[in-house]
Amino acid sequence: MIKAMTGAALGAVLTLSSCGTVDRVFGGDPERASQQETPVTLAREQRRTSNASSVFDLFNNNDDPNITLEVNRYLWAASLEVLSFMPVQNADPFSGIIQFGYGTPPGGGRAYQATVYIQDPALDARSLNVALRSRGGAVGPETRRQVEDAILTRARQLRIRDSRL
Repeated sequence: MIKAMTGAALGAVLTLSSCGTVDRVFGGDPERASQQETPVTLAREQRRTSNASSVFDLFNNNDDPNITLEVNRYLWAASLEVLSFMPVQNADPFSGIIQFGYGTPPGGGRAYQATVYIQDPALDARSLNVALRSRGGAVGPETRRQVEDAILTRARQLRIRDSRL
């Protein structure tokens, strides 16, 4: 019982002693103390001003049509066919990026790694970017251009084949 009373008295003393900190730190102005920016008040303000979202926002189509990306399906399929000798490490059809691992082309002795970026829905050379590397570093622009030409040629062949259906 004495321990309980001692603990209660100690708690009361600590509580009362903490009440005087506003006067000492902020010069006796409690309103000024409430207006100070602390990590807690900044986080609270950010939550209040940010666009709050919920699970139901997943089902709304609020995408800005100027930001959504479209990928040309013929360039996508042609890239996978032309570079089929390389293993696909990562493919994201929403952003138009295909990452290939190292592979040796048929009849070649040098291993290559490629990243293909399809940035536009048009079947155009400007829509396709290929980054080609070998184990020794980047390859020459002529080799990269040849791979891009092969992908564009195959994409046009696929489009012509689909138009005949």
